[in-house]
Amino acid sequence: MSDFILARKSRNIASSMVHVMMNILLGIGAVLITLLSNNPLLGLILVITSKWRVFAVRPRYYWINLKSNLVDYIVGISIVLLAYSAGNSFLPIHIILAAFYCIWLIFLKPMSSEKANLMQSLVAVFLGISASVIMTSNLDSVVLIILAFIVGYSASRHVLVQSDDRDYTLTTFVCGLVFAETAWLCHAWNIIYTFGSTGIRIPQLTLILTIFAFAYNYARQLIIKKQQDYRFKDIALPVIYSAILILIIIIWFSKPIFNI
Repeated sequence: MSDFILARKSRNIASSMVHVMMNILLGIGAVLITLLSNNPLLGLILVITSKWRVFAVRPRYYWINLKSNLVDYIVGISIVLLAYSAGNSFLPIHIILAAFYCIWLIFLKPMSSEKANLMQSLVAVFLGISASVIMTSNLDSVVLIILAFIVGYSASRHVLVQSDDRDYTLTTFVCGLVFAETAWLCHAWNIIYTFGSTGIRIPQLTLILTIFAFAYNYARQLIIKKQQDYRFKDIALPVIYSAILILIIIIWFSKPIFNI
């Protein structure tokens, strides 16, 4: 019996190591293949193919699985698009994106607590809106609006799907609409902050919507948890702080360092 247990543990360790190595190869490969080919298509195929289990079920479960994995899709696709938008010259941003994607796949993505779900949704908002703004700068505003709605809807759903609130459809839809409306308002003048020759570019819209997503989803989670015992003072601090931070960004940091 002891030999059986030891052999089983060895197999579990070996399979875990293989899983980690495959995630590292995916994280590095998705960015590297995009950089070398100067084409996002191969990187996108790699990311989408890695999620083959989403469709390894009966067709009637495709839509459910797709919605459940939207945050992971947004993170992977956004990293590939951001790597592509940085150009075909090797820059620090490519190292940062590859390293973060590995961290996401190995450590952040498997987490399932409430705080982890909120953190995962904020990562999706930050990367998803950044990629959407940068990649659609020369396209019609409708494209950015649709992408922003998808990101907002997905992020809110990811937070609330495991909550005690079974009827979260309206909440997630409202969050998507706010994202879409804000993206439409900001599309006329997309402000992007750059950091020297690192290749790092952060749109102002990304910061605004990430802060909003935190306040909105955190407050919603707390309201659901408190139920009848809820008081505004329970969410006052994060909501007021988030509102002040957004105003500071809009008023004092609206002089563009880089305007696309």
